[in-house]
Amino acid sequence: MIKANLQLDAKGLACPMPIVKTKKAITDLEEGQVLEVQATDKGSKADLAAWASSVGHQYLGTVEEGDVFYHYIRKGSSEPEVEKTFEHTVSLNEIESRDGLILDVREEAEYAFGHIEGAKSIPLGELESRLEELNKEQEIYVVCRTGKRSDMAAQILAKNGFTKVYNVLPGMTEWNGKLTKEV
Repeated sequence: MIKANLQLDAKGLACPMPIVKTKKAITDLEEGQVLEVQATDKGSKADLAAWASSVGHQYLGTVEEGDVFYHYIRKGSSEPEVEKTFEHTVSLNEIESRDGLILDVREEAEYAFGHIEGAKSIPLGELESRLEELNKEQEIYVVCRTGKRSDMAAQILAKNGFTKVYNVLPGMTEWNGKLTKEV
């Protein structure tokens, strides 16, 4: 295993809890020290990497052993952490009356067990390598389970020249409309 200054057990937790616990744990470290986050949520790999980048920490990588992901994050600057949030948002209810692409950035399994009809699935961890599948001229409504991953995805899209991007809040946990399943 890789040497870390602090270990955090986030096994059995789903988004957004691994990030919430990581945010709290990393405050106990000095700048430059390494936090090891142990998680079983497959989405944690993309989530923690994107979160670390958004607040100025360095995501070092992940080691997989069986069903456990060991994530390593080096604490960045000792300046106060200011989490960047994507400024353009729409409510979950609004997307039904708008034209555009609904981009679901949850993991494949989450998408398969229930998604908004017509939504395109690109898990957050694959987004940057699949940008060519998206039209920069189209309005894109990014959705995930709670709004955290979709916020990170919206930032990635904006950074890559997409200008008609909206983070859908609060996320699929509050969706009351029809679900399509592809299990």
